[in-house]
Amino acid sequence: MEWLIAPFEVSFVARALVGGLLVSGVCALAGTWVVLRGMAFLGDAMSHGMLPGVALASLLGGSLFLGAAASAVAMALGVTALTRSGRLSRDTGIGLLFVGMLAAGVIIVSHSRSFAVDLTGFLFGDVLAVRERDLLVLAAALAAAAAIALLGHRAFVALAFDPRKAETLGLRPRAAHLAMLALVTLAIVASFHVVGTLLVFGLLIAPPAAMSLWARRIPVIMLGAALLGAASVAAGLLASWHLGTAAGATIAAVAVALFFLSALASAVRDRGPARPLPVPDHAPEHGKEHESIR
Repeated sequence: MEWLIAPFEVSFVARALVGGLLVSGVCALAGTWVVLRGMAFLGDAMSHGMLPGVALASLLGGSLFLGAAASAVAMALGVTALTRSGRLSRDTGIGLLFVGMLAAGVIIVSHSRSFAVDLTGFLFGDVLAVRERDLLVLAAALAAAAAIALLGHRAFVALAFDPRKAETLGLRPRAAHLAMLALVTLAIVASFHVVGTLLVFGLLIAPPAAMSLWARRIPVIMLGAALLGAASVAAGLLASWHLGTAAGATIAAVAVALFFLSALASAVRDRGPARPLPVPDHAPEHGKEHESIR
């Protein structure tokens, strides 16, 4: 059993494990809504749209987290503004801002002769370099994500499955959409330092997608996604230690592999005798909207 325990006795690997577990919790809370609402393209654009803010913050000696957050918020608000008129489709607005923000970031980096921005760390992360203060930031991000998810749960459910009914029930779908974007932004900004922007979706999408094949209740999907994410972090760190591979990429690869295993098991299950599907608790019966959305 020494091969299983020895890596985590090293201080920086132990910090990486704690950081990864915190990221798994944040990504489970936000990623569930990303999967249910089909927001993967927006999340991808927001993660790459952070590059201008990270580049400027690095060149000016500021906080990378604040720079990333500023760019991600600008990206989210820009998409909302472009698609509000209805003249542009949501995907078109996202694509335009995605390319524009990414190009601006590359221009900022290329203009600097010192190349102060570590693009490798930004794109692929460095989970083994997580420091104690980073753990405090991640813990605060998890607490904030839990608060947003709890306070906005009813509105998020209605928005995900029937936006018109959400407005009828007075749940303010526009405000709920902005709150959901804030939750996704928080998860991406908190996670990019650990697994990088190119790999953040390994934890943001794969665990919730895997659980959505088995669970019908949203809280169960979130809890299962957090557990799958935690397993991916532990297994990825262990594999990277013994195989000498990049830790962040290995974590993301394990998360994606778990999704495909879940999908395969789900396909085998569905080939069995036909069974009536249970009615999800978020599908309100006629005339009982207030009681059933929870």
